[in-house]
Amino acid sequence: MTNKIKFGTDGWRARIAEDYTFDNVRRTTQGFAEFLKQQGLAEKGIVVGHDKRFQANDFAATAATVLAANGINVWLTDGATPTPAISFSAENLNAGGAINITASHNPPEDCGFKVRDPNGGAIPPHDLKKIEGMIPDSVADVATMKLDDAMSDGLVKKFDPNPAYIERLKSLVDFAPLKAAGYNVLVDCMWGNGAGWFPNLIGDGATKITEVHNERNPIFPFMSRPEPIPPNVDHGLAYVQKIGADVAIINDGDADRVGFGDENGNFIDQLRVYGLLGYYFLEVRGDRGPIVKTISTTKMLNKLAKRYDVPVYETGVGFKYIAPKMMEVGALIGGEESGGYAFRGHVPERDGILAGLYLLDLMVKTGQKPSQLIDTLFEMVGSHHYDRIDSTFDAADKPAILARVNKAMPSTIGGLKVIDKVTVDGNQFIMEDGGWLLVRFSGTEPIIRVYCETTHEDKLQAILDDGMRIAGLR
Repeated sequence: MTNKIKFGTDGWRARIAEDYTFDNVRRTTQGFAEFLKQQGLAEKGIVVGHDKRFQANDFAATAATVLAANGINVWLTDGATPTPAISFSAENLNAGGAINITASHNPPEDCGFKVRDPNGGAIPPHDLKKIEGMIPDSVADVATMKLDDAMSDGLVKKFDPNPAYIERLKSLVDFAPLKAAGYNVLVDCMWGNGAGWFPNLIGDGATKITEVHNERNPIFPFMSRPEPIPPNVDHGLAYVQKIGADVAIINDGDADRVGFGDENGNFIDQLRVYGLLGYYFLEVRGDRGPIVKTISTTKMLNKLAKRYDVPVYETGVGFKYIAPKMMEVGALIGGEESGGYAFRGHVPERDGILAGLYLLDLMVKTGQKPSQLIDTLFEMVGSHHYDRIDSTFDAADKPAILARVNKAMPSTIGGLKVIDKVTVDGNQFIMEDGGWLLVRFSGTEPIIRVYCETTHEDKLQAILDDGMRIAGLR
């Protein structure tokens, strides 16, 4: 029996050659084609791009041929392309949306299928369900044609998305001060789509860019996956002190997420990065506007928002929630705990390249290195400490784990009084210091996550331990 394809937090991801096959890519593309026709978007054409994973370019070409066979014009990227550039191309070309063949930060054995709307943003959950429902059970019900025929008929056109995307970046960030700053910047490309971008954008001045892991290698050596968090970042961060870098910028495999290291080679967690971005826009640039954040990211933003009198909107985890909310409220910034940040004046999509440029601009405008910026931020909002534990689980145990966590309402966690429980996405316990513990299942992998943020560094491990006990994992 043909397997049912289910969309998670950010599209469909699966193990290559097991569930992620050419036939299943064809089926999924057919479902998206039917959705586009239903929504009146098919005549606008679709952008199709890919990352550097195993056979990603061939999977992208396969998707393009199915769209073409359905009478839908396709702009097919002429090489591996950062996710934000693909999303921007959907907006820039006035397309009906985009397909992106990428598994982002997943392990090397996986590939994925992201779909985007005409604005380049994530498609909301109710529409993802519609697409799922339109995926045919059999590949026999998929329209197909050869790529050569589709190209000769003009249905598929290869294009270079980079020049227009670069012009958008230049409209948002002044490159000249970044080039002239004379910084020594380490960029860990994680063997992915971010390779070459920072040297090309700002590497022709006094600032020196040194890249590591900048070749295509689908097995992602020195890391379990191209996700910009420890321990995957450790090998790259070791170069900071070797070369005397002022900052490290770390892009995930498709360059929509970003991590940072300070001038000492210490990782800066994603919540602190989002706090720094909030500080950059609200204080340094003097911008104003709503902030959109998932429940799994920092309360430092709530404190900054109160200080500068801007609203904060909290959503479930994933850009399928953030993107629609950003569009609805005209947000200044939107972001999530995994290192994905989106910005006003751009597409409502994570952009790890633009986020890196913004952090460099923050350094230039303040004259401070990353560790000093963290000190400045903490002077304003107090110190905040974050960590997370990811655990795999047997699928058969999920109902019992879920029931256990749903029922839990402890009086204290890590010795701190629990004052509220939020169930927007998973179970979040709010503690007396304003910190929180969140227990939720991943939307893309068979993983349960236990994460927390607290102002009490000495209680961080105790809070996580209690979270694992609440989930029944200890």
